[in-house]
Amino acid sequence: MEKVKRYVVFLIGLFISSLGVSFITKASLGTSPISSIPYVLSLNFSMTLGQFTILFSLFLILLQLLILRKNFKLEHILQIPISIVFGYFIDLTMLLLSFVAPTHYLSAVIYLLIGCVILGSGVYLEMLADVAMLPGESLVRAISSTWATDFGLTKIACDVSMSVTAVLLSLLFAHRLEGVREGTLIASLLVGYTARTLNRLLHFLPAVLFPESDKKD
Repeated sequence: MEKVKRYVVFLIGLFISSLGVSFITKASLGTSPISSIPYVLSLNFSMTLGQFTILFSLFLILLQLLILRKNFKLEHILQIPISIVFGYFIDLTMLLLSFVAPTHYLSAVIYLLIGCVILGSGVYLEMLADVAMLPGESLVRAISSTWATDFGLTKIACDVSMSVTAVLLSLLFAHRLEGVREGTLIASLLVGYTARTLNRLLHFLPAVLFPESDKKD
């Protein structure tokens, strides 16, 4: 029963995360680092942000396979259906937020900040569920565990690498900067801060949602 509850919480977190990504993207100030490459590609090709997110996630899973090799386990395969669901959630929430079209910089910043808080809340719920990870986070874990690097620093390095790659792709395909702006930097800072703050403020929530775990301890 506890496992079922954990997966329900994870799916809710996944949907909330997709809503956050869509809010940030609709603000038109750049998107989150992990979504920057799919977003730039979606601006230059016919596939949607969600579809490119799925393809990019599969690429990240392949990188994990190359890095982990014999340590690549069956649980990593679970990222494939999760990535597909997340991609479709993004397309759904982008459709639901079709009315969001800020005309002033201030309103764009407000939508960006709302999106960061929503995305951070979704990330917190995914962490709370503790059943699976999205490919972006799992790649960071694979790198840090294989080469004994600090997880936080590795996460920053991956975010920077993805953002730089998105900039290069934008310049290559559009010959101008699209999809990566000040909002990308703000998202990289605020999303993690929101998730950590919620984890600290709601420290009692795991015992409430998953009392079975406390009994086992």
